Amino acid sequence: MIKEVIVVEGRDDITAVKQAVDAEMIAVGGFGINAKVIARIKEAQKRKGVIVLTDPDFAGEKIRKIIAKRVPGIKHAYIAQEDGIKGDDIGVENATPEVIIEALNRAKVTLEVKEKVFDYEDMIYFKLTGDSNSKARRIELGKELGIGYGNANQMLSRLNNYGITKEEFINAINKIDKKLEEGK
Repeated sequence: MIKEVIVVEGRDDITAVKQAVDAEMIAVGGFGINAKVIARIKEAQKRKGVIVLTDPDFAGEKIRKIIAKRVPGIKHAYIAQEDGIKGDDIGVENATPEVIIEALNRAKVTLEVKEKVFDYEDMIYFKLTGDSNSKARRIELGKELGIGYGNANQMLSRLNNYGITKEEFINAINKIDKKLEEGK
């Protein structure tokens, strides 16, 4: 698994990169990079490191510059325009897995053994799935840990891939329980 979190523009890019490598990813959603997305990228950089892989066009370069300006120390992976073209469309989503792997290798990715600290039973035990309030708990957990919202499977993946410790997790859960208890 790639240690760094890969930042791409959209969902189609995530699909293409997942066909090439095993890595946690963040999609910025184009030019609309909001403060929440930047905060997630900063947290990812702090915990794991970040590699930006945007489309080889003007928009992709602009997005890359916005991220680089706000999140220091990130790595950059590039694909050539000719490797990202399909008809009139240009983007990471059109690149072959081989091209994506080559671009990431040039960015000096770090490989690591995937450590599984959390499992699905933790999700059930801490009411992050299977409970009427699970979604609200995951939203709060994502905010508390700086890893964003996700469904139960996405949250489990992020907990393991972002290097969240059991102690950090328990502290966050305790804060959430207290917050939800006060809100009743």
